[in-house]
Amino acid sequence: MTIFEEQLEKHKQTSHMIKAPSELESRLRSTLDHVPVKKKKRNKTMTWLASSVAALLLIFGTYHYSAFAYYGGMLLNKMELSSLSFIEVAERGYGQTVNKSTTLDDGTVITIEGVIADDNAFLMYYSIDRLEGSVYDDNGSYRYDVEDIKGFMTDSKTRGGGGNPSEDEIHYEGRLEFEPVSPFSRTLTVTFYEWKDDGERVTYPISFKYEANKAMKSIVKEDISKLVSVDQGAVYYDSITATPTSTIVKGHYELDIEGSPRFPGTTKLYVNEIELHQWGLRGDSESGSGEGIGFVLEYDVIPTEKVETIELVLDSFPGKQKVEEPISLASPSDQSIKLGSEKIWIRSVSKTNTGYDIVIARKQFTFLKTDNLSVQAGDKVIPVSSISKSRPWDLKNGNILWEQTYSFQTLDKPDFLLLDEFDYIEKHNKSISIPINKK
Repeated sequence: MTIFEEQLEKHKQTSHMIKAPSELESRLRSTLDHVPVKKKKRNKTMTWLASSVAALLLIFGTYHYSAFAYYGGMLLNKMELSSLSFIEVAERGYGQTVNKSTTLDDGTVITIEGVIADDNAFLMYYSIDRLEGSVYDDNGSYRYDVEDIKGFMTDSKTRGGGGNPSEDEIHYEGRLEFEPVSPFSRTLTVTFYEWKDDGERVTYPISFKYEANKAMKSIVKEDISKLVSVDQGAVYYDSITATPTSTIVKGHYELDIEGSPRFPGTTKLYVNEIELHQWGLRGDSESGSGEGIGFVLEYDVIPTEKVETIELVLDSFPGKQKVEEPISLASPSDQSIKLGSEKIWIRSVSKTNTGYDIVIARKQFTFLKTDNLSVQAGDKVIPVSSISKSRPWDLKNGNILWEQTYSFQTLDKPDFLLLDEFDYIEKHNKSISIPINKK
């Protein structure tokens, strides 16, 4: 039995035992029955208090009851969620059908087809229908856009999306991803806008009733609070939330450098020893608030089998390598020179009209620090005067390196290259096991 089937079965069993409307009515009557009738002024106060408590119970009870809803069916990965129409997605048990439209001044109709909500994101499927003879060309993708989604305790910004026009280019099917919305929102308003030909920006809000009971609960939601030490500090993994639409890992960097690392490195996620495809990485101001710089890693939906193990592996991360000894320039060749765990290639040393050019090759993500880069020629130290742009060096064996020409203004042939350090991608392969709170 899959996770969704298990959760759906639990929901069915629970729903037979829970009588949400009648229970709330009973609690409301009990509260009101116990209101003492004394002085008129106190009676008003107590009645107001009882009404407020009852209202809170009603709100809490309604959403608590809705939270039991769990829509299973066949799990779809992110690619399928992006490529299928909402009708096809809904057939698999996902989301809430909306079908709310607005008509623009020129007759174009924008329709919200449906939405999918969970703890990781809010997905909206929509369509744009142009008038006959007015096609949705390349400019159409820039003409219309969405501002945000607003509602009670909700102000969700877009994270991106995509879509495709029909063959006749009159109809467009789109999908947008937003930050999660509050389950306490009863009504959501999506603000579309259009850039007119004269540069005017016109907004078109569409409001619809949001059914929180059709939001899908998380499969896994765990705090991690573990770190992996790296060359310049540590990578912290804070939490993981796996839903029927994606798996999100949040964390932050605490590094001895200004800003974010040049490259984010590679973090692999294994569920039941199966590696999940990673879709992307983005910054996260909330995760990084007061704790370095936050990041969010997004992976595909977890496998349908019951979750037994979850493991994060920091496969690689940017590092620095100090170079203690001068590098000989006596015999340039296409043979590598090992520097710590990395390599560089001194391909050629050639005389020019102004001095000497040295061609140095490296791996794609290896970068020589050039602040103090110089050569030693006799008893003189000559700093680099110019550096060319990178260009590929194809080894014809499936590997491509990157080379640059470093120019030095000296009449004497250089003997040694003087290099302080370089940045590179360091292999770590350090794993973190995440305990699963099995319910």
